[in-house]
Amino acid sequence: MAEFLVLGAGVVGVSTGLALQQRGHSVTILDRLDPGLETSYGNAGIIQREAVEPYAIPQDLPTLIRYGLGRTNDIVYHVRDLPQVFPALWSYFRHSSPRRHAAISNIYAQITARVTDDHAPLIQAANAEHLLRRNGFFTICRDDAAMEKESREAERLKSTYDVALRVISGNDVKREEPAIMADIAGAIHWSDAWSTTSPGDLTAAYAKLFTDRGGRLVKGDALSLKQVATGWTVDSGEHPVTASQVVVALGPWSPDLLKLFGYHVPMVWKRGYHQQYRMAVPLSRPIHDFANGAVYSSMIDGLRIVTGAELVRREGPNNLKQLKHALKSARELMAVGEATNTVWSGNRPCLPDMLPLVGAAPRHKGLWFHFGHGHQGLSMGPTTAHLLADAIDGNPDPLMTSLSPENRSIVS
Repeated sequence: MAEFLVLGAGVVGVSTGLALQQRGHSVTILDRLDPGLETSYGNAGIIQREAVEPYAIPQDLPTLIRYGLGRTNDIVYHVRDLPQVFPALWSYFRHSSPRRHAAISNIYAQITARVTDDHAPLIQAANAEHLLRRNGFFTICRDDAAMEKESREAERLKSTYDVALRVISGNDVKREEPAIMADIAGAIHWSDAWSTTSPGDLTAAYAKLFTDRGGRLVKGDALSLKQVATGWTVDSGEHPVTASQVVVALGPWSPDLLKLFGYHVPMVWKRGYHQQYRMAVPLSRPIHDFANGAVYSSMIDGLRIVTGAELVRREGPNNLKQLKHALKSARELMAVGEATNTVWSGNRPCLPDMLPLVGAAPRHKGLWFHFGHGHQGLSMGPTTAHLLADAIDGNPDPLMTSLSPENRSIVS
């Protein structure tokens, strides 16, 4: 048994603590806030078994021109931020080439194939079944041209990766989701996906399971981490916390800490926004409005509207353009009422090669990386936690060759 300190109490950090704990290790999780209140709080809440290919930057000129002219809502950027974000973005673009993306997707799909299986025992043990829906989600198509295009892409994914799906008509969408009032062409039903009515509460339930099993949760400053003769120490307010080994699971803040130890990890910060609204007829599953770069999902306290990606420097000011467009698009489909909360924003921690960074630090004994899941931290957290814990115990899965910092050109 070893003593571990996990930095970060989002779903990735909490899952790490549970996986290490399951293998007999003593674990303390440290964060500045309570579990599940930052990046793990604000997402669309989908556990995406069907997400077999990571989001790539399109390579075709017409789409790039549309992005450049600001005519899309799924991705926006700001000229003022380009000098800071361009190096990582250019690397991301290069990794998005068809050849590289196919190789990356082969690894990615092996991870997502496990995500619901790895969540299932945690959901049961944490008594969190009331937060789960196991009926997939819809990608809606508003016109016939979009329906034809998305159907072809869905069939490609089905034949390549054996993804479970069905193609349904607009009338079927309205029958299964009475909240949808507008006429649309149809939808792709990704039936293997699960969703939660509160991703923050699900993370908190996993954290309670962690403490019920003997783990410690403490508040403190992860950036105070220091290497000492006995391992690692960090300030927790009342007293230092020490452990022989430490896992960095700080999501978008991980590069800030690792820079102190001489590691440069480029990151594409994809900012997302959400706001929640009153709605008399809730959705029974999330709706992905592909054409408008938004996801609509009924949470325990209202309809959550989640935007696509804003490519910005992390400290840049909020811009509500995408959220306003998404709200307008939602109201074209459904009777959406007034807002029930203030606007939330957060940064998805995306690495240029689109894979999470999982494994041993190249130059520091007892230091482990576990971050960079991009849009899929909620989905992949328990799975990559098991991969990391097995590697720590000397039983690495072959996937770790592709995920490890030692084998990734993006780590310097």
